[in-house]
Amino acid sequence: MRTFVAIEVNNNNVLDSIQQIQSKLNIKSKPVELHNMHFTVQFLGEVSEEMIRKISDALNSIEFSAFSITFAGIGAFPKPNSPRVIWVGVNDGINELEKLAEIIRSKLSDIGFSPDKKFKPHVTIFRVKNKIESLTSKLEKFSSYSFGKQEISEIKLKKSELTPNGPIYTDLLVVKGKQ
Repeated sequence: MRTFVAIEVNNNNVLDSIQQIQSKLNIKSKPVELHNMHFTVQFLGEVSEEMIRKISDALNSIEFSAFSITFAGIGAFPKPNSPRVIWVGVNDGINELEKLAEIIRSKLSDIGFSPDKKFKPHVTIFRVKNKIESLTSKLEKFSSYSFGKQEISEIKLKKSELTPNGPIYTDLLVVKGKQ
């Protein structure tokens, strides 16, 4: 089954702010659905049931304290004049988020998973399939926009099923931080 480790965006005020920006940007691309908003800590790909147990054990061994982050700014990968992904970033709490991601990735590397790229804290709000106009000027308007705060209190192992209508994510494991 196709899996990844995620930290979800679950604060309704933050999600409302993201939805407002999705409509204001008016990009010729499909916005990511609000219930699918998350940070991908590490994509694991296709894994067996047996490996799911090992991943679950590794993630369950992680201890962390809940912390707050502030969602702010907007950008594009690889670049605004040729975007494939439009994202919302993080400012306050970014160090704690990166530290948690590093702990998760370290535990997963102990059982054979190595990240394909460095963790760059961002939440994808649009996936761009076809070439569109440069978004440089549109994105600059929101470069310091604040989307609100959220407490990060859990990490999730998620299953991803790709469908013609978009991905369906299912929680396989939830690891809660200390409050």
